[in-house]
Amino acid sequence: MNRTETAYRIAREIFAEQNVDTDAALKKLDAVPISIHAWQGDDVTGFENTNHALTGGCQVTGNHPGRARNADELRDDLDLALKLIPGRHRVNLQGHQVDKMLPGVDRDGFTLENFSCWLEWAMEKKLHGLDLAPAFYSHVNLKDGLSLSHPDAGIRRFWIDHGIACRRIGAAFGRKLGTPAICNFWAPDGFKDTPADRFAPRLRLMESLDACFAENIPANEERDAVEAKLFGIGTESCTVGSHEFYMLYAMRKNKMLCFDSGHFHPTESIADKLSSVFCMMDEILLHVSRGVRWDSDHVTVLNDELLAIARESAVYGYLEKIHLALDYFDASINRIAAWVIGARDFQKALLIAFLEPPRARELEKAGDFTGRLAAQEAAKSLPWGAVWDYFCSTHNLSGGMEFMDEINSYERKILETRA
Repeated sequence: MNRTETAYRIAREIFAEQNVDTDAALKKLDAVPISIHAWQGDDVTGFENTNHALTGGCQVTGNHPGRARNADELRDDLDLALKLIPGRHRVNLQGHQVDKMLPGVDRDGFTLENFSCWLEWAMEKKLHGLDLAPAFYSHVNLKDGLSLSHPDAGIRRFWIDHGIACRRIGAAFGRKLGTPAICNFWAPDGFKDTPADRFAPRLRLMESLDACFAENIPANEERDAVEAKLFGIGTESCTVGSHEFYMLYAMRKNKMLCFDSGHFHPTESIADKLSSVFCMMDEILLHVSRGVRWDSDHVTVLNDELLAIARESAVYGYLEKIHLALDYFDASINRIAAWVIGARDFQKALLIAFLEPPRARELEKAGDFTGRLAAQEAAKSLPWGAVWDYFCSTHNLSGGMEFMDEINSYERKILETRA
């Protein structure tokens, strides 16, 4: 028995004394797929071979070597990241991360042919699934900061058709892979300064979304989600797709609500929202990110917010109702490491939640709130790290930062050669 196995045996005994079955917790963790966001690898630029500037509030800071310049390079980078993240996971694409462009075809005319190599790759790698989000930004038809809510019907039609195209492509992914693609609709629409009319753009957004979702696609092929944001860079005074707008829209139209942990006020936790939402909603999409002041897309770390999100997702059996995904982009560090660190930290947070002793809830039911606090604090020092290391070893990986050796080697051999 090696050191990892010995430590796990001891940890299993300690958790058993707290009425926690570590083997059951590991099975739960192994069954949770996370949708890895492809846009971390290309700085949200896409591969349309155009000169579209990065717009719509998406800003990537840093210039670390090795940004993926095409879909082949991005798949190579994802191969390494997925190898170093224990478990079987999904990949989430943006609507401009095409394999190829076709003459005379813009985003409103994309078909599966534009993404065919992604599907072949996903099948070859036996991914859990492929997700696809329309890209309503970084295009000449994002005018005055508006896409689906623009007053020009022609501009709105272009973006509606892009949304329809992505849903159909997602459905093709779902049919081939046997698991529905999640198509998440986030539009950057908003105003930098105070608008004179907030109502009309929201009516137009609602009508555009209705048109995007008019086609009935089987739920076993494709599922729709809508994502709000408090504000974005360039939309500080008004975000058309606010939290209230999308929450009511999702309820009324039977769509998934997407919570992004970087899209709310820095003191506001989405962990507290989950129990409220699941009193009345059956399914949500959860984008795990890390907000820092006004920037919403930092690499996730094992902080109190991540632990709270994982805990609220896990302890009530919500995970059957939640589609888990990452959403951040950082070009100041190695992009592959950003994927691996963020995904592993979310898995650690989920594991800690699965290992939560029942004592605190028992004391709460008995009205002993002092004992509840003591139990919650005592649980923080339980040896979950030994369980994590063992989990990684079952996937032939180390639980520590040894993965950086392979990433650093890849950077020297591959990333630094990219112009």
